Amino acid sequence: MTNPSVSIIGTRGYPSYYGGFETLVRHLAPYLAEHGWDVTVYGRGRTADNGENEGDPRVRSIDSIGFESKSLSTLSYGLSSTVHCAYAKPDVALVMNVANGFWLPLLRARGIPSLVNVDGIEWERAKWGKTAKKLFRAGATATARHADNLVFDSKALGARWNREFSRAGEFIPYGGSPAKNRPVVEGLERRGYVLMVARFVPENTVAEFLDAAEQLSKHWHVVVVGSSGYGGPLEERLKQITEQNRRVKWFGHVSDDEILFSLWENCGAYFHGHSVGGTNPALVQAMALGAPTVARDTVFNREVLADSAIFVQPESNSIVAGVTTMMTEDGARIRYSTQASHRAEALYTWDYVCGGYERALLGLLGR
Repeated sequence: MTNPSVSIIGTRGYPSYYGGFETLVRHLAPYLAEHGWDVTVYGRGRTADNGENEGDPRVRSIDSIGFESKSLSTLSYGLSSTVHCAYAKPDVALVMNVANGFWLPLLRARGIPSLVNVDGIEWERAKWGKTAKKLFRAGATATARHADNLVFDSKALGARWNREFSRAGEFIPYGGSPAKNRPVVEGLERRGYVLMVARFVPENTVAEFLDAAEQLSKHWHVVVVGSSGYGGPLEERLKQITEQNRRVKWFGHVSDDEILFSLWENCGAYFHGHSVGGTNPALVQAMALGAPTVARDTVFNREVLADSAIFVQPESNSIVAGVTTMMTEDGARIRYSTQASHRAEALYTWDYVCGGYERALLGLLGR
């Protein structure tokens, strides 16, 4: 009996360190290979975010072709990957992002069942213009019509899809790797700095945090990890702040997990400002590392964090107040840190996540 085969479409490849989908694939692809699957991952070529690790040799990586632009990259790479996948005809396809919903009929025509991770509510993200938002909404409609099964990374997200598209699916969140007493990054002190990790887009509350950072840096170091990937006013502003204020440090995009995990594990307060989407991979990882978290108050963040964080509004004074409480009240910081790590250990482990994906994929075999 031959091994079941799966092709993964819609990420930057394997191994890649770009974002949440790529983090998932770094764990899921070798897990499936270990469990007897023939795994193929489509990507976008060997880019800087691939890091030093070449990954599991049992996982086949295929570089697709497309246009490297903010608005066309997902669609173009998704199309070329789907065409190649349809030709190769694996037993099942795992597709990331509703933008690739337009291409699902190509898989269905070849008898390839599809499991689609819908990601967040892309058509509500402020970073997209009107045309892009309409495309994502249309992609979601196509996904609802053509996908054989869906994955929602939060229960609230699944409930919304049920209301708007009359589709149910699998609830499978993201996982996190536990703490291991990593040394503090040079130039910083354990529990002596404030951290934000985010892509520089409006819905991640970056501008409001930069306003708060100018006040917080009077008392503590402020560390910012992330970028837009395309430049822009937020990056220009942060560059000016760091040139004028040595207590604000900008690490840019960090592809080395040991550095990033150390920053989370040793910070005094981690600000999580994401507002659109389901379970955020960065938040789950921060929880697993015991980062004392101050989070923007959203239904998604409350679902993940429950009572293991301080929740604030998306404006600088509220952020300053929440972070200051976390940085100055040792008992609260220890309590939130402990509760977050225990919650991650109970609900958000990679074994649980990868097992959920394998069960969903197995359920599609033979359709």
